[in-house]
Amino acid sequence: MNLQEMDQAYIASTYRRFPLHLVRGKGSLLEDDAGHELIDLGTGIAVNSMGIADDLWCQAVIDQLTTLQHTSNLYYTDPCVRLAQMLCERTGMKKVFFSNSGAEANECAIKAARKWAAETHGPDCYTIATLNQSFHGRTLTTLAATGQSHYHELFQPLTPGFVSFDAQDLGQLEALAHQSSLAAVMIECIQGEGGVIALAPDTVRNLAAFCKARNILLIVDEVQTGNGRTGKLYSYMHFGIQPDLVTTAKGLGGGLPLGATLLGEKVQNVFTYGDHGSTFGGNPVCCAGAVSVLSRIDDTLLNEVEQKGLWIREKLLATEGVEEVTGLGLMIGIRTRRNAADVVNEAMQRGVLCLTAKDRVRLLPALNIPMSVLQKAIDILCEVIAS
Repeated sequence: MNLQEMDQAYIASTYRRFPLHLVRGKGSLLEDDAGHELIDLGTGIAVNSMGIADDLWCQAVIDQLTTLQHTSNLYYTDPCVRLAQMLCERTGMKKVFFSNSGAEANECAIKAARKWAAETHGPDCYTIATLNQSFHGRTLTTLAATGQSHYHELFQPLTPGFVSFDAQDLGQLEALAHQSSLAAVMIECIQGEGGVIALAPDTVRNLAAFCKARNILLIVDEVQTGNGRTGKLYSYMHFGIQPDLVTTAKGLGGGLPLGATLLGEKVQNVFTYGDHGSTFGGNPVCCAGAVSVLSRIDDTLLNEVEQKGLWIREKLLATEGVEEVTGLGLMIGIRTRRNAADVVNEAMQRGVLCLTAKDRVRLLPALNIPMSVLQKAIDILCEVIAS
């Protein structure tokens, strides 16, 4: 059997893979098994923050891997503690719980919110309101939190205690608050899997004010939007708000599985011994990689991300066949006259890898992608869109 036949024989059929076998890469360039070079504008869905096989990231990971690859959370390890300190100091949050993925980070935030709400407002206060078109993960609970009903259809009954509302409709949220005792409101400032839809600044601020006035927790899901992706360290920083809980993953580990739940002042001590845990959470190798990534997401890089994003946006809006461009920084959605999947497939044939989100082409290039490489990729993409 060839590789594709082996995949079909032995791997669960949960992915519709492209007919592309990637074997190696460096920076924002990938190579397939036939030796063809491709420019990577997807970064493993916003994971490879500094591109493929980044030298500094690799060295940090190798140094830790050959020193201590894993221990349990019964003991202290340096990378885990250093990373938690960096995250708290750069966000104003107070404590961190480490896990392995975005879904797990969101599960942790949901548990923290429900425990805090029960202790603060009583045991009947557990409902969490999320946005329509949101996406928070594929576990049963984070699926229940996801405000897209088609994800729910095959997996009933889902975890109870979630309601969804339109982001712009505070009246709808008010009604939900009267109908059930809300523990938290959970949002993405840019709905990645929902179509790269950015919330309006006033919407974000109004939701934060709503929560503060009613002593309801605000959870911001930064799984895809975080770690420099939008031109700020975390996307909520564009709006001058301070969430009670922040979740992140994807780009934090730079290519290794790592999730983090950041706990703000209200909930910093909500978890006590035995309330939560993770065998691999805070793994030294993953955290060493994350320390390398986070230490380099400074003001200079964030400004470059913002400027590259603005350049891409301007280039796309001047392209025939582009109907709308959404997102922030290097998280970009493109509504095209052509079918988005057709655009992605043709771009791949011409050596550029990008993604889709709903009916849009989605771009998530490395934060440090060289401008010359980015220009070449966008030129090709614009030609495909206009054809």
